[in-house]
Amino acid sequence: MTGYVWLIPVFPLIGFLINGLFGKRLSRKTIGVIASGAILFSFLLACVIFFQMNSSVELSEKGIRNVLFPWIHIGDFSVNFGYLFDRLSGSMTLMVAGVSFLIHVYSIGYMAEEEGYWRYFAYLNLFVFMMLTLVLADNLLLMFVGWEGVGLCSYLLIGFYYTTEVASDAGKKAFIVNRVGDFGFMLGMFFLFTLFGSLEFQHIREAVISAGLKPEHGMGLITLATVLLFLGATGKSAQIPLYVWLPDAMAGPTPVSALIHAATMVTSGVYMIVKLNYVFQLAPITMLTIAWIGGLTALFAATIGTVQNDIKKVLAYSTVSQLGYMFLALGVGAFIAGFFHILTHAFFKALLFLGSGSVIHAMHHAFHHAGIHDKDPQDIRNMGGLKKYMPKTYWTFLVATLAIAGFPPFAGFFSKDEILWKTFASSHRVLWAIGAFAAILTSFYMFRLVYLTFFGEFRGSKREEEALHESPSVMTFPLIALAVLSVIGGWIGFPHIFKLPNVLEQYLEPVIENTGGIHFLHNSALEWGLMDVSILCAIAGWLFARTLYAGKSDVPGKLAKTFSYFYSILLNKYYVDEIYFALIIRPVKKIGDFCWLFIDTIIIDGTVNLVAYLARCFGRIYSLYQNGAVKVYALTMLGGILVLFWIFF
Repeated sequence: MTGYVWLIPVFPLIGFLINGLFGKRLSRKTIGVIASGAILFSFLLACVIFFQMNSSVELSEKGIRNVLFPWIHIGDFSVNFGYLFDRLSGSMTLMVAGVSFLIHVYSIGYMAEEEGYWRYFAYLNLFVFMMLTLVLADNLLLMFVGWEGVGLCSYLLIGFYYTTEVASDAGKKAFIVNRVGDFGFMLGMFFLFTLFGSLEFQHIREAVISAGLKPEHGMGLITLATVLLFLGATGKSAQIPLYVWLPDAMAGPTPVSALIHAATMVTSGVYMIVKLNYVFQLAPITMLTIAWIGGLTALFAATIGTVQNDIKKVLAYSTVSQLGYMFLALGVGAFIAGFFHILTHAFFKALLFLGSGSVIHAMHHAFHHAGIHDKDPQDIRNMGGLKKYMPKTYWTFLVATLAIAGFPPFAGFFSKDEILWKTFASSHRVLWAIGAFAAILTSFYMFRLVYLTFFGEFRGSKREEEALHESPSVMTFPLIALAVLSVIGGWIGFPHIFKLPNVLEQYLEPVIENTGGIHFLHNSALEWGLMDVSILCAIAGWLFARTLYAGKSDVPGKLAKTFSYFYSILLNKYYVDEIYFALIIRPVKKIGDFCWLFIDTIIIDGTVNLVAYLARCFGRIYSLYQNGAVKVYALTMLGGILVLFWIFF
């Protein structure tokens, strides 16, 4: 089966073609089975190839490379269309395909009453094809194809409800902001080719190792290339300053938020840097920039999440914050810890989004039953007391909350603790403090969400409450599966002080080259102490949220009034969108209006119209002589002959 790596992304492509071309003629059940089955086949094939690869020492070290055909060959530049299934891409593929399958199954129930059902699943299959192409690409150019492909699919899925202005604007915003980052990715890719003469990951890695490059050689083009690639990562993975698209992207269907904006696409930037870790380590300036951008993004987004009232917006800013943790890990050189958080985050954040979708689904039906059309089913102020009506959704949502807050033995505890420990051990103490404070805020806003949604009394009418019910099993099954993964998913990365094997670290160490000479301080007593601090951060956030929101306390309202200035800033997300509009969008629009009115209309159109006018004038003047009178023609010829004689003689 090792020669069939290319089939892993092809199965979703087939699903896209079938549903895209014939979906209008197929039943909804058939569409769901085809779309979900395509992803299931990809996952099962990936599992088989993964185990086959690891059963062979040679394949495990080098990976499995399938070259389908020569793609581009111009002079010294050549690129093949090929896929590489190695330890890193194989692990990522299993996560992408596995989580995608669960989200596809969930979507069958969630989207059951929506129009454009076939279109939704076609787009979803196309997205998975592009994402798997990005992950399995054996060169940067093919990765860029997948990179742009997931951007396109993101635009299509965010704007799925294209008849609403909010969704269409959000899709355009995501597309445009990502183009800024993608331009940086392209330039960085060109610089890497200039440096190493190849775009294939294996060739670049071999060139770095054989040349014996060190961080002191990383000034100049290497630093420039890595900074530009990081710019691409900030766009795709929603970091300061290009994070603004992701919260608005919640306008799309909730399963889309779970798949694209929690588990897969937004981690593309992190994955790309891990893939090129041996290059980034040669650029200390870039690494420090990544660490600070990641740490500040984690804190910045967490503060905004503490006051949001839209259940999906809270999770959106949580995603931005968790991605910041991943970049913090990469910046201090803890590449495996950053990748570890990709995996655990995929489980608990996908579960949180799907759980929120289950809640929104129930609230929508409750409002519809009561004949109410002006209440927002995503506003947590309209909820409360849902625990007794939706027990499966509640318990699975609570598991995900415990995981993201960092309570042991849940998955998020192990990966987040590893990031904070490696940050401290790399002597970035200020960044560790920022990460620890962001962890307190994470626990706070997540338990605030739990208490306001599931505890207390329902904050709606009796008629609405009568219609509340648990979601169908096709939606709760993925919740339960992800809840199990949110518990045990972190057990592949036990800390060394537990005296248990860190399976993920041992597995990925061969693909993480220490070209930068990165060293982490090892001190068991200190590590235990920092782990205790990490747990205390989770407990502190929980207790604060419990104090404010577990009962009928009016303290939150009083705090909002007392600190109204700061509350307003956080509620309005630091007015970043307004600042962007004032500093960028409005000036660009005015420049565009000027270019259209003056350059396009007056100069360009005016010149074309003037030429046409002059042609008409000359034509009318010349037509006076073309009147059919032979005498006039003879006189004109005589005049012309006399002029020629005068010129020449």
